[in-house]
Amino acid sequence: MKNTLLLLIGIFVVIISAQQFRSHSQETNLPDMRVNTQDNDPGTYRVERSGEEWKDLLQPMQYYILREAGTERPFTGEYHDQQEVGLYFSAATGQPLFVSDTKFDSGCGWPSFFEPITPGAVYYRTDKSHGMIRTEVIDASSGSHLGHVFNDGPPPTGLRYCMNSAALVFVAKDAEFPPLVREYMDQLATEEEKKAVSQFMR
Repeated sequence: MKNTLLLLIGIFVVIISAQQFRSHSQETNLPDMRVNTQDNDPGTYRVERSGEEWKDLLQPMQYYILREAGTERPFTGEYHDQQEVGLYFSAATGQPLFVSDTKFDSGCGWPSFFEPITPGAVYYRTDKSHGMIRTEVIDASSGSHLGHVFNDGPPPTGLRYCMNSAALVFVAKDAEFPPLVREYMDQLATEEEKKAVSQFMR
């Protein structure tokens, strides 16, 4: 009886070890597409809503991307070929994210920028989905998914923030802010965000 028990324990240990080795091997074989940005998602944000509240606020495609980390098909988004001067805000909260001066044509089919409007505008997460290791980009105000960042962008940063159009709201330089953006700027914007937006809108 004792020998049988020891044998079963030994078999169990071998199975667990094999599973761990297999999991480790699969993970280490993933192509690493991360950039030199720190995984700094705090997990708590200025805007917190329930799933149902987000569904009531967002359009289905926006919800799929912003709250479920989905991706729109390349060359289908509203802003992939946008060349007008203005600002890009989070479609989840109205938080300012990117300036049109930092937008460039990367040829990838999604709006691409080489840096956010302020250093703290976005947070980063390590994303191991779809057989890759990538750096996910989320808005700092609500943790909503925007896209990913890669290290094949132009100077001066060398980064490509590959964003989903449905995660963004564009406001032309001379246009009035829509209610979502106006509410954020009036009630939630940091002094750094207010300064960055006012400098650009002059």
